[in-house]
Amino acid sequence: MKVTVGVSGGIAAYKAAELVRALQQQALDVHVVMTESAQQFVQPVTFAALSGHKVITSLWTLPEVPDDNLSSAIEHIEAAQSTDALVVAPATANILAKFANGIADDFLTTLYLATTAPVIVAPAMNVNMWNHPATRANLETLASRGVRIVEPESGYLACGMTGSGRLAEMPRIVDAVLGVLHHRNDLSGETVLITAGGTREALDPVRFLGNRSSGKMGYALAEAAVRRGARVILVSAPTALRPPAGVELVPVITTEEMRREVLNRTDQASIVIKAAAVADYRPKQQAEQKMKRVGPLSLELEPTEDILAEVVSHRHPGQLIIGFAAETENAVAHGRDKLLRKGADAIVLNDVSREGIGFDSDRNAVTFLTPHRALDLPEMAKRDIADRILEEVLGLRRPQQVVAETGPLVE
Repeated sequence: MKVTVGVSGGIAAYKAAELVRALQQQALDVHVVMTESAQQFVQPVTFAALSGHKVITSLWTLPEVPDDNLSSAIEHIEAAQSTDALVVAPATANILAKFANGIADDFLTTLYLATTAPVIVAPAMNVNMWNHPATRANLETLASRGVRIVEPESGYLACGMTGSGRLAEMPRIVDAVLGVLHHRNDLSGETVLITAGGTREALDPVRFLGNRSSGKMGYALAEAAVRRGARVILVSAPTALRPPAGVELVPVITTEEMRREVLNRTDQASIVIKAAAVADYRPKQQAEQKMKRVGPLSLELEPTEDILAEVVSHRHPGQLIIGFAAETENAVAHGRDKLLRKGADAIVLNDVSREGIGFDSDRNAVTFLTPHRALDLPEMAKRDIADRILEEVLGLRRPQQVVAETGPLVE
């Protein structure tokens, strides 16, 4: 999850470095934007070193882009659309006035107007500036527009005066950011191994047997797990997706390759989620040359490896193992049968007969099956489904609490 820290030109600008670190400790991807005045207090290289990203300091410095993609040179629009939250600390009286009155004369103020993400401001200034009617009016305007204000502390100020105006303590600012993001760090310390995509079994050098899996559900799970603080190993069959930032990507093609890579890493994982659509069969013989079209063709197929069953047979104490099932009829019955045969802790059941969700879609609706209950998760974005699945997975370690929260057992 991406958070943009805006730093404006106050003496408290140096404290923004501490904020960057504190947000990173919450498994957030932190980017920094600085005003020209802020650079008089702290050099951009400090934030670049801390964040690992380029620090944006000017509205007029274009990113390096190909000539045929000049639209991405509108950097403030890209930054505004890609960030999940904008937090400005310190927020000076000047920057608050610009925000309140729609003035966009540098990158930070332009970013503020262009983003629809939640905005948090943590003011810091002289006590008289803080109490001035103009500043109070600007704060009221921003609050009425949904901006979250983390009010300053009271105490000794850099100007020598005493009163309100000191930048809020870091835990308060971090809590405000986590609050607007609904962000949890409940997978910190966990290693989650996730499989995704659809494996391919070669028929000849040109053709393969495969399935319609886009990999979107597995990739959404990987992104959500990283966002919640986990170390994520993503074993992925071919997809058209970009791997989420922060995952350890292990690309594979065939079922056997996926089996080998998964079993090599299973011991590292505290949670294994088998979201890949693994080919159940492969051609018994693979042609060395492209097969020519000469008329009717019969193929002899053989079963592929049962990766989920092998993972269960090699599980270590405390390890949670979650499988996926795609069904077109009698979904719950078939899903429960798979759950019992495989010995997993839960099965995420997809009824792929429903139109508009599942394969190739950005939306899904699933049933989370355990040996004792069936929880229907209604249609929503796969990103949201991923978080709900992870909540249920964590709930397997506190089953009594989850049953109480989600309803009675279903046989």
